[in-house]
Amino acid sequence: MNNKTKRLLIYFVGLFILALGLTLNTKANLGVSPIISVPYSISQITGLNFGDLTFIEYVVFVFIQIWIHISEKNKKRILSDLLQLPLSLIFTRLLNVFSAYIPTSNQFGIQLLILAMAIICTGVGAAMSLSMQFVPNPGDGIVQALAGKFNKSVGLTKNMFDCVSVCITLCIGLIFAHTILGIGIGTVIAVLGVGRVIALFHHVFESQIIELVQEEKEL
Repeated sequence: MNNKTKRLLIYFVGLFILALGLTLNTKANLGVSPIISVPYSISQITGLNFGDLTFIEYVVFVFIQIWIHISEKNKKRILSDLLQLPLSLIFTRLLNVFSAYIPTSNQFGIQLLILAMAIICTGVGAAMSLSMQFVPNPGDGIVQALAGKFNKSVGLTKNMFDCVSVCITLCIGLIFAHTILGIGIGTVIAVLGVGRVIALFHHVFESQIIELVQEEKEL
C-alpha cells in the first residue's frame, strides 16, 4: 500500500469516526457540539431531518469560503472548497445512518458514557482527517478561511465561531420554542474535551503523520 492510499484510508476512516462522534454527541442528550447546534435545534423545532439540515448548513459554509477566497483572489483554494460539497453529502448521510441506529438514554450515567465516547470519537476523527491534508470538513474549512481572512489564529477563530453558533442556537430555541435546545453541559465539555483529544492524538502520532505526509509530497 503506497503512502497516498494510506493517507486516503486514514482520511476516510477519520471522517467516519468524526460522523459517529457528532451523532453520539446528540444522543447523549446533554448538549450537542456547537458546530451542529444550529441544524440540531431547527430539526427539534420543525421535525425536519437533522442530516439534511446539517448538509444545508455545510453548503452555506462552503459558499462563504468560496466568497472569501474569490475576494482574496486565491483561485487555487476554490477547487478544494467545491470538493467539500460532495464530501458534505456523504458525511451528512453518515449522520443519518448513525442517528437511525444509535439509541438514546435517559440514565445520567449512560449519558455521560455516551458523551465521553462522543468526545473521543470527534477528536480522533477530526485529527485523523485534518492531518492527512486533503479536503477539509466544511466546519473546519470555514474556520480556516475566516482565520486567514481576518489574520487571526485558527484556535481563536474556532472559539469565536463556536460562541457565535451557540448564540444563534440559543436565539432560535428561545424565540421559536421558548426553551433552550441543543445547548447544555455536554456542549461545554465537548468544546474543551475535543481540543484536548486532538492535541493528544497529534502528540502521540506526530512523527508518523509528518513522515507520511512529507514522504508523499516528496514523491
